[in-house]
Amino acid sequence: MTEGRKQSPLMDDGLDDAELERHLLQRWETPHGVWNALATVDHKIIARRYLVTAFVFLILGGLLAVAMRIQLAQPEARILDPDRYNQIFTMHGSTMMFLFAVPVMEAMAIYLVPLMVGTRNIAFPRLNAYSYWIILVGGLLLWISFALDAAPDVGWFAYVPLSGPEYGSGKRADIWAQMITFTELSALAVAVEIVVTVFKQRAPGMSLDRIPLLVWSMLVMAFIVIMAMPAIMFASSTLILDRLVETQFYNPAAGGDVLLWQHVFWFFGHPEVYIIFLPAAGMASTIVATFSRRTIFGYLPLVMAFIATGVLAFGLWVHHMFVVGLPRLGEGFFTASSMAIAVPAGIQIFCWLATLWLGRPVFATPLLFVIGFIVTFVIGGLTGVMVASVPFDTQVHDTYFVVAHFHYVLVGGAVFPLLGAIYYWFPKMTGRMMSERLGRWAFGLIFLGFNLTFFPMHILGLLGMPRRVYTYQPELPWAGLNLFISLSALLLVSGFVVFFIDVLRAWRSGEPAGPNPWKAGTLEWATSSPPPAYNFRRIPVVDACNPLWVHPDELAVTTGLRVDRRELIASSVVEALPQARESSPRDSIWPFWAAIATSIMLIGSIFTPWAVVWGSIPIAVTLIGWFWPKGTAEDTS
Repeated sequence: MTEGRKQSPLMDDGLDDAELERHLLQRWETPHGVWNALATVDHKIIARRYLVTAFVFLILGGLLAVAMRIQLAQPEARILDPDRYNQIFTMHGSTMMFLFAVPVMEAMAIYLVPLMVGTRNIAFPRLNAYSYWIILVGGLLLWISFALDAAPDVGWFAYVPLSGPEYGSGKRADIWAQMITFTELSALAVAVEIVVTVFKQRAPGMSLDRIPLLVWSMLVMAFIVIMAMPAIMFASSTLILDRLVETQFYNPAAGGDVLLWQHVFWFFGHPEVYIIFLPAAGMASTIVATFSRRTIFGYLPLVMAFIATGVLAFGLWVHHMFVVGLPRLGEGFFTASSMAIAVPAGIQIFCWLATLWLGRPVFATPLLFVIGFIVTFVIGGLTGVMVASVPFDTQVHDTYFVVAHFHYVLVGGAVFPLLGAIYYWFPKMTGRMMSERLGRWAFGLIFLGFNLTFFPMHILGLLGMPRRVYTYQPELPWAGLNLFISLSALLLVSGFVVFFIDVLRAWRSGEPAGPNPWKAGTLEWATSSPPPAYNFRRIPVVDACNPLWVHPDELAVTTGLRVDRRELIASSVVEALPQARESSPRDSIWPFWAAIATSIMLIGSIFTPWAVVWGSIPIAVTLIGWFWPKGTAEDTS
């Protein structure tokens, strides 16, 4: 009688917890095996891969910085020749900016945003898998070229005409340009996923005024990526076109303009600072609230400051170009906008300080790193206001004063809160606690070593030492400070060594953490540590910004989702009212093959433009496989 009849869907509201968990694991868990590992679309697995890859690149980039400091410790040193130094200088900047800073922030978003908004996976999970393989191949391309002595040597900014066909010999600048394409393609994919996840997959009741501050910061970051990354993709694409097919975008003799490169590059380059800073500000806001044992002071001002920072970030790129001969009126406008962005940054800092002042702060390792972040970022912000002034910037442009400012903003404004975030969310990711004793040692060594390394560079810049030089004469008054800076850098390195030792120790044998070791209030702590493949057994209902503080014993949950397929709740943008049940794609090997096909096309185009034509064929094949209906429950409603 039942033959040929469609089977009724299996819903979660008719199952007990044990049976529900069994069905969810069957649908959501990634099976063991290499093939399944390549095919997984679990946002947590992909985020961990992102994090490990980004920190490997941090280590590699840091080793290059040590090599440069050894070279500069003494005048007229011959440890590195000029060509190798230029390669190392370029590799250090490109690795840190494109392969560590942006990917590591996006990795934290990939892991935390779905958990913090109460959903079971990120939006477009196959695109998420694709984005990781793309960034991995882009990083390998850059570092394999370095191993073959063919690394880019034109700086991480690749100014023309130095990087153009007239002066950029071989394929070095082409490799840099295509590495940019890899990394920005990956970043754009992740940004789209974050925007859709935040707007359409929030737990019921999580209205816009209840979104965690970290999620707000990641959302603004994603919009900046979507607006800024096309500029650098345009720049890298036109550069490689000039080099491969003899277009003339940057050749003044044929009607091009070398300053066009600077405008396009810095239109991306300065918002990139806030692509890195805004997630760090969200991390700081979360950590400050948790360890102050109170809700954040000034939730709305902080959200508005995030948004204002994202908007103002696009109005001050020209302060990198004050010495190129711009109209005075334009210089005045960009001076004003460069100073104005200090206002939302100041609002954020005052909100954090007020939260600490009004709360009962517990000075655990994550909070120590945030306090170090506030101190160093204030110094970087003050020197930022200084270089926003045209007369002062004209004097210190391209000196070590700018190097010091740049590192205070980026390392102080991103790495310190990132390390605090690793200590804070490591228990959630692994189920184990990092060492408080080693964490304090790591913080002390990194904070002291960083300031002893980079603060004297301000003085070096005021003494006239230019950046990007591989040696200097002994009669110049720079030798003593350079030796001091190089020795201090070893102290900074030792702090990172302690940090990585703590990570490895905790990963293998750390103390079990439990679901919520920090007694935090946001949703990611409402599930086990580490979270199961499906994140939440039942989707929670939210009625506060910190629901676990309002309902410490048990959260209300929603039911009515199928468990015989991967299913999510699609909610309204403003009020997060449930609107539909949305299927989530299953694991697939096609994103991996699509990334391989894309990589072959991009790498091949370094050598011949015909690679774009012929390379599009395997990409099309893999995309057809990616989207071809499989007849599974996720492909049929």
